[in-house]
Amino acid sequence: MPRNDDANLDGRLNGEQPAVGKDGLLQRLLYMVVIAFMLSLASTVLTAITVIQFIVMAASKGEPNERLADFGTDLGIWIAKAARYQTAASDVKPWPWSDLD
Repeated sequence: MPRNDDANLDGRLNGEQPAVGKDGLLQRLLYMVVIAFMLSLASTVLTAITVIQFIVMAASKGEPNERLADFGTDLGIWIAKAARYQTAASDVKPWPWSDLD
């Protein structure tokens, strides 16, 4: 079943980036450490949603919960944006320092 925002997914990940000033190297290191912790937390949340979604699908004859699926999409986009910042592919910090989209 296609997601209603699949057409916008590429734009959300690779679209035009807002203009931001470059952080100093030590400031960037601090952000990278904080974001690494947040990525670890996001992985735990993703695991929990995966288990819950499986239980929901088992109980509802294979039908996924749309809100959980949409949350998973948003979480995946946040993880991708965080990874882009961590690897210096982008200077835009992920939420909460910028819009979630």
